Amino acid sequence: MKTTHYVLYYTAMNDIKLIPLDYSNLPEDVIEILLLDSAAEEPLFDEVARANTHRSQVLHLILENPSTPEAVRQFASERLHEPAETPVSEEFTEEHRTQTLLQRIQRLKLGDKIQLALKGSREIRAILLRDPNKEVAAAVFENPKITENEIEIMAKQKTTPEEVLRMIAKKREWMKKYSIIHAVVINPKTPPAIAVTYVNSLRPKDLLLLENNKFVSEAVRAAAKKLIMARKFS
Repeated sequence: MKTTHYVLYYTAMNDIKLIPLDYSNLPEDVIEILLLDSAAEEPLFDEVARANTHRSQVLHLILENPSTPEAVRQFASERLHEPAETPVSEEFTEEHRTQTLLQRIQRLKLGDKIQLALKGSREIRAILLRDPNKEVAAAVFENPKITENEIEIMAKQKTTPEEVLRMIAKKREWMKKYSIIHAVVINPKTPPAIAVTYVNSLRPKDLLLLENNKFVSEAVRAAAKKLIMARKFS
């Protein structure tokens, strides 16, 4: 069954709409990153190949990628009238692949990053969530494959940008999970006004730890202390 992927489109009124992600028009740089992804699956290779029979450069990317499934390699080979030999290259060692992935993502234009954010795997999403442009992070959160575990990890990390923590806190479905609530509250990067809002959702033992947590703001510690006292005398 064919899977339809989508890309965010920002209207003049700043509304967000989803439009189909067309591989036939997707920039070669974005396609190359998607195919370089360690989590790329056969349906992706096949869909990209069939949508780009008119683009020899894209077909060459497919033909030259060691991870391309044999059936898709044969398809690209027939369209290019070239041998379908599986390439063997040091360029695709895991360490080099990861570094290449990071470098190529960093060079992308904003619009290309947004398109990639909607389709990329966990590895790509982790890179894009640290992009300085908040539209990129917003697009990552629209990726249908993103998991609560990823959100929890991002909420815990002290290097997570404040804007990303704001976005996490706004998603009601994520803030139903206790571990995410706790991570958001104790992260020093979380704006105090947001952290305080969720203090009353913490369990007693976590409230006690929060009261003495020197890494969070005074406002958050004070809210924890006030709630502890209120529960003690209720």
